[in-house]
Amino acid sequence: MKDIRAYCKETLCLNAYLDEYLLELEKLLKSKKTKDGDTAVGLKKETEGLYRILEKQGYQLEGKKPLIRSLTQKYLKKEVDKTPFESHPLEMISFEEEIENQYRLVDIMHRNFSGYEALNEGDYGCHIDGGRPQRTKKVEKVLAEYFGSEDAALVRGGGTGAIRSLCFVMMRSGDRVLVHDASMYYTTQLTLEGIGVEMIRVDFNDFEEIRRSLKEGIDVLYIQRVRQKLSDRYDTVNLIRKVRKIDRNVKIIVDENYAVNKVKYLGCAVGADASAFSTFKLLGIPGIGLICGKKDLIAKIHEQNYSGGGQVQGPEATEILRSLVNNPVLLAVQDRAVDEIVNRLEAGEVKHVEKALKANLEERIILVKLDLPIAAEVNREAEKLGALPHPVGSESRYEVQALFYRVARVMIEEEPLYEKYVIRINPMRSGPDTVIRILKGAIDSVLK
Repeated sequence: MKDIRAYCKETLCLNAYLDEYLLELEKLLKSKKTKDGDTAVGLKKETEGLYRILEKQGYQLEGKKPLIRSLTQKYLKKEVDKTPFESHPLEMISFEEEIENQYRLVDIMHRNFSGYEALNEGDYGCHIDGGRPQRTKKVEKVLAEYFGSEDAALVRGGGTGAIRSLCFVMMRSGDRVLVHDASMYYTTQLTLEGIGVEMIRVDFNDFEEIRRSLKEGIDVLYIQRVRQKLSDRYDTVNLIRKVRKIDRNVKIIVDENYAVNKVKYLGCAVGADASAFSTFKLLGIPGIGLICGKKDLIAKIHEQNYSGGGQVQGPEATEILRSLVNNPVLLAVQDRAVDEIVNRLEAGEVKHVEKALKANLEERIILVKLDLPIAAEVNREAEKLGALPHPVGSESRYEVQALFYRVARVMIEEEPLYEKYVIRINPMRSGPDTVIRILKGAIDSVLK
């Protein structure tokens, strides 16, 4: 059974229950029990591969295939259920606070742009005063005040470009950088590896591990704001404040992607040196990121970006600011939809939905755990009903219809079978009725 064991471990992702499954499989193969017709759902490709190995080893599978498939489904469900399906979502600000954010941003604009200026798009090029367009410089001033930082810099390359620019001015080869013990975004990992830092991985959910690392000597603390694993529960604001009581000088960077305009404070407003994120995820135009932080850091970023081709031009900066005005309230509407969808699914409105959670694994989403291993098939059917099959920038201006998608890579690393049982849904601008109609219809189509 060596080949069968390897297949079950690598393809079926059976681990904790592998021995038990193989024992029952062997009993089934030796028994006289057979069954006509295959009523099990899902796992067609996986079980076909298993059948081929069994037949190659001389097993007669006539009348056995439906039983093998049902047995496999039973043990996959036991395997996926061993991992607690729970979440610790970020605490979102209220609908009323989101409205106030819109008002506050527009008020800051009033105090920085005259009426005629507000109707102009802005200038181009490396102005002699500041080495960038004057309109860009003004927009950065508005954004710094809005996000509660000393200064701000618009940079090219979206969130990745912002993080990369920030790391270049705050890190040196050989620096000891404290990171959470979980998978980080691939582009961030490449940046840190390229600089040549030493990454010290600890569990951010256990502050004592952070405390010990600080005593041993750390140059930079790098925090990803949104949850990386379902089990993550660390609070970035509290973490920063506690670190600052221990070490006033350690550099702190916060990746705020997917958290901006959802949480009350960015890291830069509560003691971090800087926060970085993509404005594309805030309805802005593609490819532009924002860094908010200490004035000396922002000055270094502007100094290193002294190139005409690297500038965010005045009209681009204006477009980003105008788009940002619409973002807070739209996020509040979206969050309200997420809450209603979760409540309705938990109440049993859709058959074969075992559990629904709201989470912040990247953007604010609903995680739907099915009682059958048909997540990929449901996502394919949902696309036919109008759901987006993949993200663009995640909550970008191009994403209007609901997103039905596979779960994040971090979740799959934690439990590979989540790819077969869990769907990630972001309603985007859709209402709860639309999302539930699509989920019902997609599941029904798969089960026909």
